Amino acid sequence: MFYSIEKVAALIGACRYGAAEGNVCWILTDSRSVCFPEDTLFFAVKSERNDGHKYIADLYRRGVRNFVVEELPQDCDTAYKDANFLKVANTVEALQRLAECHRNEFDIPVVGITGSNGKTVVKEWLYQLLSPQMVVTRSPRSYNSQIGVPLSVWLLDGRSQVGVFEAGISQPGEMDALRDIIQPTIGVLTNLGAAHQENFSSMEAKCMEKLKLFRGTQAIVYPWDDETVRSCVASLGYKGEQIAWSMTDPAAKMYVKSVEKSGISTTVSYVFGGEEGRYTLPFIDEASVANSVTCAAVALHLGLTTGQVAERMAAVEPVAMRLEVKEGQHGCTLINDSYNSDINSLDIALDFMSRRPDHEGRKRTLILSDIYQSGKAGEALYKEVSDLARTRGVRKFIGIGPEISANADVIDIQEKHFFADCHEFIASQVFATLHDEVILLKGARRFSFDRLTELLEQKVHETILEVNLGAVVKNLNHFRSFMKPTTKIVCMVKADAYGAGAVEVAKTLQDHRVDYLAVAVADEGVTLRRSGITSNIMIMNPEMTAFKTMFDFDLEPEVYSFRLLDALVKAAQREGITGYPVHIKLDTGMHRLGFNPLTDMDELIKRLKSQNAVIPRSVFSHFVGSDSDDFDNFSARQFALFKEGSEKLQSAFSHKIIRHMDNSAGIEHFPERQLDMCRLGLGLYGIDSRDNSVINNVCTLKTTILQIHPVPKDETVGYSRKGILTRDSLIAAIPIGYADGLNRRLGCGHCYCLVNGKKAPYVGNICMDVAMIDVTDIDCKEGDTVEIFGDNLPVTVLSDVMGTIPYEVLTSISNRVKRVYFQD
Repeated sequence: MFYSIEKVAALIGACRYGAAEGNVCWILTDSRSVCFPEDTLFFAVKSERNDGHKYIADLYRRGVRNFVVEELPQDCDTAYKDANFLKVANTVEALQRLAECHRNEFDIPVVGITGSNGKTVVKEWLYQLLSPQMVVTRSPRSYNSQIGVPLSVWLLDGRSQVGVFEAGISQPGEMDALRDIIQPTIGVLTNLGAAHQENFSSMEAKCMEKLKLFRGTQAIVYPWDDETVRSCVASLGYKGEQIAWSMTDPAAKMYVKSVEKSGISTTVSYVFGGEEGRYTLPFIDEASVANSVTCAAVALHLGLTTGQVAERMAAVEPVAMRLEVKEGQHGCTLINDSYNSDINSLDIALDFMSRRPDHEGRKRTLILSDIYQSGKAGEALYKEVSDLARTRGVRKFIGIGPEISANADVIDIQEKHFFADCHEFIASQVFATLHDEVILLKGARRFSFDRLTELLEQKVHETILEVNLGAVVKNLNHFRSFMKPTTKIVCMVKADAYGAGAVEVAKTLQDHRVDYLAVAVADEGVTLRRSGITSNIMIMNPEMTAFKTMFDFDLEPEVYSFRLLDALVKAAQREGITGYPVHIKLDTGMHRLGFNPLTDMDELIKRLKSQNAVIPRSVFSHFVGSDSDDFDNFSARQFALFKEGSEKLQSAFSHKIIRHMDNSAGIEHFPERQLDMCRLGLGLYGIDSRDNSVINNVCTLKTTILQIHPVPKDETVGYSRKGILTRDSLIAAIPIGYADGLNRRLGCGHCYCLVNGKKAPYVGNICMDVAMIDVTDIDCKEGDTVEIFGDNLPVTVLSDVMGTIPYEVLTSISNRVKRVYFQD
């Protein structure tokens, strides 16, 4: 569907500037994701930390001609002669209004889903249950925010037979706008949990805010056994049909009679509206069971039979809310999104691939399976696929499946290959010659793309470090939320991003427009530059032998002594360089490196002003103890010294010198000392150094069980016979040792790992490549996954046992441990 620019202006109540003709098919809020500029309407959204108006000139250069703005560009009459500007008071509200008007065009069932957890799983499972017989339009991934919801609803078109949309809130007053956009006919409350509770006065208050989504719905589905939810629904005086599901009350519309778990599946017996049914779910965890009951209730209400529910529930697939980046064979990088195949998720995955800088200019390759349940004719569907892929820079296209092969002619990409199935592709010369490419894998699960991924990825070790790039972004935004919008941020990616992998972390941070990256030495900066990182990079420990390298790769050194300053100036002068940015370090109490702010400033200023080779870009110092209240008085003295020294330096120069002293702990603890910029280190990787808690976990170290064998009581395990058994035991060997970064101090029962969620203590000494664990009381088998630290076992548990800090644990993970990156 498309709207004329005249109609859009009328719908959102905008003042139109410009008279160019135009149609709107795509709406955009992120300037980095433009795909079809000629049919795109860009909403210049203002946030605390960014302003979409800054990107209008670049988008215009790239072909966008229609903009919704709060402020007109100064030269809009001359520089944007063939553009349309729709001026509104608030661009987010205008976006929401347009989506609301678009929703009004459709008289179809629309499911609105809210809750503290499980929204995305319920949405995706509903899609899997309904799509064999209905064209389902759903939210992409977790687009459930004030901006994500209108972008989702905009996806409704003439083929849509049912809509399924998430609505997420974090504070009071947010649900009203989302309800008006989604206008659900069926409301679903998954559950009520503790998420965002800090913004609500009580659980009841949060529940009532979520229930606003259901105003005017024909039916609601909710968990009857939750007393808070039940009482809140009762207080609404709800007039529609209540589809309460319960495991305790036979009078409920959806009564779960029994839940029987066996191996890797769960059988649920239920009564819905007086009719008995039964299905087997291929999962056993409690959350999945509850989510399946919710989905079954919605599906039955929408007309599926108990037999259809049973057939389709047995085949529901795990919801992968992450996009993995892995090192592949023969110089390839794999972007694995092979969990589903539909046009909207394809667009998101292609956008992710196109935004990853690749300094080596490697070919972008798309491996795509048939797309099912799109509601579009094959030729039209794959023509759209072709346009998306070509616009996102795909230079090589590999189609797998009979439908996509039958439409090969509409794929307008120069290098293209088609195969009936993955087996044919794997046996082909095309597969054998994949090399030095960035490959996006996007396929329906029935095409066995997991086998394809397994063959393509680089095999190095059964021990892996999973790095959640989405959590990195969440942590970045967590600390940004404590900062003034004008305060800049420098992110530490030294020591290979604290073990997480500097290149991928830096690419993510650059994509989210951090102001500076910081590494320890020049070689780390060179690695980033060669990987396509263009952000400003600060060198925290510059070596005098690396000056030429820093000049060649635009790396900005800190300067902490007169000797270093003089050498740097002389080296820059030899290269004919002027105005090279440097960062002046003051020693206010760390007594590690830096100029003395009381005695060195006059001489420092004199030497800086006597030359033009380098220029101070920033001045900074380190708090010694911002992570502890015990040092607050000392921190105050430090800051007073820094203030005196930095102000003296600034007064000697006419240009702005950035001042920064707050680190991760200081950002929240000393908000008044944030100055012009803050440095984010350990907090970026999910550790709050103030209380050693985990914010959003970034790194998970995993391995597998190699072997399990019984060892009788009084026997010993491992070198030096340190692992003495006091009972008959089952001992598992895992392929990780101190050469991988598993510290020997954790051995001999001092710490544990997790096997299937249960604690498994280390037995005996940890070896170089192998460790032994006690799994006597754990239901497990060879090949099962073992978590060394991560989402369920915080890295701080290990650091506390070792009597050290999380930095040491994270940075000790060996490079032989494969990093696997994913994005939520």
